[in-house]
Formats: sequence, structure tokens, C-alpha cells
Amino acid sequence: IAAPGTVKHVNPGESIAVNGCCLTLTSCRSDCLSFDLLEETIACTNLNDLRQNSPVNLERALRADGRVGGHFVQGHVDCVAPIIAFDTKGADFRLEVELPENSRHYVASKGSIAVNGISLTVAEVLPRSFAVWIIPYTKRHTNLDRATIGDLVNLEFDVLAKYVERMVTPLVTKE
Repeated sequence: IAAPGTVKHVNPGESIAVNGCCLTLTSCRSDCLSFDLLEETIACTNLNDLRQNSPVNLERALRADGRVGGHFVQGHVDCVAPIIAFDTKGADFRLEVELPENSRHYVASKGSIAVNGISLTVAEVLPRSFAVWIIPYTKRHTNLDRATIGDLVNLEFDVLAKYVERMVTPLVTKE
């Protein structure tokens, strides 16, 4: 991945999120970052859809002594889903993404979700999709600036929702 100006700040072995998918940096030279991809990663993310010059979102791992802004995004992509609407209202943008049926219970209005690694607040939960509002700054500084209807985005659901499900499911199934 071409990442001018980034190479001098990172080292092989570091975790770097690419479109929200946590990857281990294997080498960095001449303004390029290299990663190894597992077949599982290719199957479960939109990374296989990337072509030369495709824009990606890059983010280094959170340091323990750093500030937390947004919600905890782990880089563990849960699924990919298509963008089904991208509307403009004034200076703001509304992004609507199809929600796989087996994942709908993880999404709540005003809850958190990561789309291509971008921490966003769910504005609306619809029967088969969800919508988020994106401010101009976020759109300009992420690969959502070039997103179009039909593009697949990586989704990571809020880890708290996944842990609650994990803890509650055995209790509910006992009854």
C-alpha cells in the first residue's frame, strides 16, 4: 500500500488497520507498506476488491497512554455489506448500508458501528439496513469520499454488543 510519509513512523510487526481490518505490517520501504493476508481475511473483508490506486483507510493501533475518541474498534471485521444509498443534505452525507439478517441484532439507533474502520454513530435502523450521517471532514479524509452505491464496506459491530450476546445467550437458552 502506498503511504507517503507514513513509513518513517511505523515498524514491521505493528498492527495497522486497513479499511478497518487489523493487519500486521511485514515490511515498509520507499513509502510502501506490506502485509500478509490470510485466506480468511480475504474471504471476510473487502480487501480482495482493492485495485491499484484504490484509496484505503489506514490507522495505527491505539496506544495504552493515548486518548480514546469514538468507540473501541478492534479491527476484527464481522462482515462486508453493500452501500445501498448515499444522499446529501446540505453539507452532510447520509450513508445507508444493507445489514445481513444474522447481524441485525447488533445494531441499535445511536449505537456505534465501524464502517471501513471509521467509528460512526448509527442514526437509523431500518428493516434491512442502517444509516449513518457523515460530516464533510470525515467524508473528505476517508475513502468514503469515493464510495458509490454497490461498493462493499467492512463492518465491525460494537464489541460490547457481542459480549452481551455471548453472556446472555446461555442464560436465555436454559429457560
